[in-house]
Amino acid sequence: MGRMSVPAWGAMAAALGAAGCVALLAGEFPKTLNAFPGSTPKIDGVLSKGEWDDATTFTGVSEWIPQFSPTYDDNDLSLRGWVKHDGKRLYFAFEIRDDVLYGIDTERWLPTENPKAHELTREGFPWFGDEMEILMDPANKWTANEGAKGDGSSWQMVANLTKSRLGGVGKGGILEGEPRRSEAAWNTYQKWIETRAMEAVARVADGKSKPRRYVIEWAVNFDPCLEVEPGKFYSTALGDRAMGLNIALGDLD
Repeated sequence: MGRMSVPAWGAMAAALGAAGCVALLAGEFPKTLNAFPGSTPKIDGVLSKGEWDDATTFTGVSEWIPQFSPTYDDNDLSLRGWVKHDGKRLYFAFEIRDDVLYGIDTERWLPTENPKAHELTREGFPWFGDEMEILMDPANKWTANEGAKGDGSSWQMVANLTKSRLGGVGKGGILEGEPRRSEAAWNTYQKWIETRAMEAVARVADGKSKPRRYVIEWAVNFDPCLEVEPGKFYSTALGDRAMGLNIALGDLD
């Protein structure tokens, strides 16, 4: 499984303000991603005309750090991304090129180390499949890679192309991420999903054309998901704000 990731945990210089931006800066390899105010997109897995024209764009994954094997061919794995906010929610969109889609172009095979990978429980692997992960640190206090607390101050969530908490196995969308060892984190993530405090829709964009292409649209409520200080959630009244961000793209082939 080739999970590509933006370089390390970082200080996502998040300026979510009235004229503000969310600036995403990644750790040892500084990268800044600014999210400015924009129109409210429809979270349906479709990049409608003009919907993301007012968003900041970014690309990958040739310059990202591979967890397993590097990718050199854009048709094998690449993406375009967008980010913005509307004063209440932070929005991401991803358009991913991938030559083979797991569970769609292939059988839904399971890893030998976990035959329960597709169970929608703490024993499952939400990232197993073609997927995106957002790892966010609104308080900007990460001290180690993948050190999410599992609450509004730092979290990791997964959007998978072929399974989701609300749709089950076979329908793409959002799933609980890490730390799965923590029941409190699991319960918090599940509540966010069920109350739509966080939403994601994933779907194939272009039938069976080559290279394959799929889209993920993702929304994150400021409250309760962006806790910048204990008990205080981001609002535009706070002006520009530094946060931490990591984005990962998973591909099984």
